[in-house]
Amino acid sequence: MAAVPLRWWWAAALLSVVLGVSRVVANTEGDALYSLRQSLKDTNNVLQSWDPTLVNPCTWFHVTCNTDNSVIRLDLGNAQLSGPLVPQLGQLKNMQYLELYSNNISGPIPPELGNLTNLVSLDLYLNNFTGGIPDTLGQLSKLRFLRLNNNSLTGQIPKTLTSITTLQVLDLSNNNLSGEVPSTGSFSLFTPISFANNPNLCGPGTTKPCPGAPPFSPPPPYNPPTPTSSKGASSTGAIAGGAAAGAALLFAIPAIAFALWRRRKPEEHFFDVPAEEDPEVHLGQLKRFSLRELQVATDSFSNRNVLGRGGFGKVYKGRLTDGSLVAVKRLKEERTPGGELQFQTEVELISMAVHRNLLRLRGFCMTPTERLLVYPYMANGSVASRLRERGPNDPPLEWETRARIALGSARGLSYLHDHCDPKIIHRDVKAANILLDESFEAVVGDFGLAKLMDYKDTHVTTAVRGTIGHIAPEYLSTGKSSEKTDVFGYGIMLLELITGQRAFDLARLANDDDVMLLDWVKGLLKERKLEQLVDPDLQSGYEEHEVEALIQVALLCTQGSPMERPKMSEVVRMLEGDGLAERWEEWQKVEVIRQEAERAPRQPNDWIVDSTYNLNAVELSGPR
Repeated sequence: MAAVPLRWWWAAALLSVVLGVSRVVANTEGDALYSLRQSLKDTNNVLQSWDPTLVNPCTWFHVTCNTDNSVIRLDLGNAQLSGPLVPQLGQLKNMQYLELYSNNISGPIPPELGNLTNLVSLDLYLNNFTGGIPDTLGQLSKLRFLRLNNNSLTGQIPKTLTSITTLQVLDLSNNNLSGEVPSTGSFSLFTPISFANNPNLCGPGTTKPCPGAPPFSPPPPYNPPTPTSSKGASSTGAIAGGAAAGAALLFAIPAIAFALWRRRKPEEHFFDVPAEEDPEVHLGQLKRFSLRELQVATDSFSNRNVLGRGGFGKVYKGRLTDGSLVAVKRLKEERTPGGELQFQTEVELISMAVHRNLLRLRGFCMTPTERLLVYPYMANGSVASRLRERGPNDPPLEWETRARIALGSARGLSYLHDHCDPKIIHRDVKAANILLDESFEAVVGDFGLAKLMDYKDTHVTTAVRGTIGHIAPEYLSTGKSSEKTDVFGYGIMLLELITGQRAFDLARLANDDDVMLLDWVKGLLKERKLEQLVDPDLQSGYEEHEVEALIQVALLCTQGSPMERPKMSEVVRMLEGDGLAERWEEWQKVEVIRQEAERAPRQPNDWIVDSTYNLNAVELSGPR
């Protein structure tokens, strides 16, 4: 009889060992992240939810896990953190995105980061890192984005980095690096913009040759042909030439007049530049296409291949010679002579804005008469098409997908505003410009085009670009745009996601409703009809409290005063569950004061009321 209790004792002991081991494995990543929390100074309590007593860190804010509860992403950009990193980060073997940009993190970059062999993006820019770039980063064979710019890094650039064949974007600018820039392997694709403002760097990747190396060869000078005739013949030739020139001018006058008349009536003719003026150049991974390539890819820009039309031009579906599908945007702005260099510079800056939630520019084409941009083709179209133009066999967007689209597009816009130098203002944020990749992840498109189209004056924007229903009131009245105009457009886009409706729809007049989506939403909220706001395609497949939270974010983003709207980085945090309740409560208090002011007698000419002032502060908190 004693054998049975003994057997059970061994079984219990073995079970406890197994459970203990599994808990240790599960907590390895949590322990590593908690070590990071202890090392960093967190003045804004961004890491407050990082509780070491939990089984795994997947419920912590700013941490993303896969289905196996392994950490794959850490989003701590622009969190005002300071202090050094810890070597334990090297234990996060499944990490794909390490986003620690725009903080005050100091000390060396841990060489243990080279153990993160699944890493796709390493963003440590805009910090205070010192020391050298670890050689071990060359082990990151899947790395596509490496941005270490705007730190205080010293020493040479490790040659091991050139072996990362997947590297698409490299930015080591604004450091104190020295020595020769490697020019082999993947580094052969990168231009001096990747290494700018490192005074002690030299070599082909910079604008300065290294000591002892031959100077860079200047372009060959232009040598005009010299006349072979004698002096006497030249004199006779001058007389004959003058007579010929006079006759040519006589015949040229009608031709010039005809050309001027044709210029007033532009037609869709294509002119390619000569081969010697249109070389295939690479700016990082950005390719310069010839016009002929894109004509072939789009079947001479056939109307059958038109994917869409917008304020910047038509978009065509195309297939390149390698079989890949692309979207070719043909810009329709009238060209200014001498703008080619400015256009190419702006294109290069746009190409450096790389984020998983931004549409990556693949290449461009530039001729004296044409400007074309080439993007990857997005098979799932745009949010607008999926909401309102889906086929009979296409399922509606599920609520979980819509919530993921809201967060992804917010992250993309936040990157444009806070982490591009110079910052990029979109100026036309709407559901039609939020594209969906094969996994239905949000990809913000058409960013940077407003600046690109205004290259004739890069400092002052006078033309209002945007779509009715999405344009912020201050932008419409003054023509001055800022990142807060994008925040307004984003808020309207959130309402499109929730309701499935257009931002501006005259059809709503048939039901005596407001044509503007924002006013229509506020009217229903005032009547406490939240259920009528939600897209009927969702039926009951949504969480009411999540809908309320998204509406709260949308209303905060669409306030009349741009100063009162949150930044996109703040929107990201609110969507992640950090700070929305406090911001909404503060907004409600201010709204009560506004309502009391509205009840006061108005002057006879005081008839203009901001559309953000007519919503009761308790719309989303009372019973329905």
